[in-house]
Amino acid sequence: MPLVLAVSGLLVLSGCAEFEDDASGQRWSAAPELSPERGPQPELPEVEAPDVPSAPQEQPTKVPPPQGCKDFDRAVIATCLDTVSAVAPLPGSGQVISALAGERRSGRVMQVDSNGTKNEFATLDVDAAGDGGLTGLALSPTYEEDRLVYAYVTTPEDNRVVRFAQGQQPKPVLTGIPKGRTGNAGALLATADGSLLVATGNAGDAAKADRAGTLSGKVLRIDPSGAPAEDNPTSGSPVLASGLTAPGGLCQTPDGSRTWVTDRGADKDALFAVPDGGTSEGGASEGAAELGAPAWTWPDKPGVTGCADWTDSVAVATSRGENVQNLPLTQDGSVGGEPQVTMDGDNGPSYGRLGSLSQVSENVSVAGTVNKDGGDPASSDDRVVLIVRQPSGGSGRD
Repeated sequence: MPLVLAVSGLLVLSGCAEFEDDASGQRWSAAPELSPERGPQPELPEVEAPDVPSAPQEQPTKVPPPQGCKDFDRAVIATCLDTVSAVAPLPGSGQVISALAGERRSGRVMQVDSNGTKNEFATLDVDAAGDGGLTGLALSPTYEEDRLVYAYVTTPEDNRVVRFAQGQQPKPVLTGIPKGRTGNAGALLATADGSLLVATGNAGDAAKADRAGTLSGKVLRIDPSGAPAEDNPTSGSPVLASGLTAPGGLCQTPDGSRTWVTDRGADKDALFAVPDGGTSEGGASEGAAELGAPAWTWPDKPGVTGCADWTDSVAVATSRGENVQNLPLTQDGSVGGEPQVTMDGDNGPSYGRLGSLSQVSENVSVAGTVNKDGGDPASSDDRVVLIVRQPSGGSGRD
């Protein structure tokens, strides 16, 4: 059954294209060029799953409730945080799982690990009104060399991507992403090919999601220096795909063959496959793609957040649903049946509202809770939890 851990990372964006949006009087602009050396993405630790029962009936004794900040659940690796809306696993030896955990409302980034360590890594200035604040973290693709982290944050003027190192002030990478009363949450992902993906909200204006010339409601793809990826659909533009409302998370298979984005829509939540993009032969632009039909939808709107691709299934964390939805995949990578619900108190322990999820290794993910943001917090909330891969219940339809 899944466990959760929190980690944080950031994305760097820059580019030459101009966009039509004004964000509280600010026009989109790229920060001065930043040039970390390109290199392989660090390998995440391959770790043994913690000694946690795989099914409720196997528990020899019931786990006692938390006492203050002390949590007796061995899957919990950090306690007494606030609204952990972003996590990013850190590379390590495999004996200890460590991650960055970002608090949406405070902008604080904590470094936590499975030995119980909890240290402040950085604090970012954020505007947490509505659904804004610190909502995305990702490590630099060259983290082992440059120790840089990227974050998606809301400021009084706009939504933006910044990058920082421990003990240093954050530097803007991409600014002027439109800000609204809602639709400010974003997500980041460092991909297998060394690029960075950024999912942006629609700033409360549904029309912007499908409108050209705006960064609202889009999946953006950039290189670590902040420039639009060379093979994006439109040369010089960071836009890869459009059609988002309020993204909850991005995830990808280890080989980069499949990428997903979750989205909290006006009438339903959804999971979308992110298109590869790319320009046509000879460099002619084919234009950014629409996300198209979702791979799965939730009419009951459980509040989808982070995700993890386990190859034969996709795990999607939820906030309002207070569970993990495990969608079985067919051999061609499409969703093949109803989701298997876990971590809901009946099928595995419940940690309440899950605000983030990020994959650590082949069999382990880390998640953060947001029970202090509209939930029913325990004394040890908010927490970072390890989630172990849930065996697929079958591939469903062929």
